Amino acid sequence: MADKPVAHKLAHEEPKPLLQRLGWLALIWTGSVLALFIVASLMRLFMNAAGLSTH
Repeated sequence: MADKPVAHKLAHEEPKPLLQRLGWLALIWTGSVLALFIVASLMRLFMNAAGLSTH
């Protein structure tokens, strides 16, 4: 029950500035694209090691 006043207080805070929110959006998007690139590169590396190729 002690957490309710804190949650209530957080719900009424002003939103962060637009530039900060867009910065986080860009950072998360860049991180996800980078993670996808790493996974795809590892899959391609393993496939080439197994003798599979695209040409």
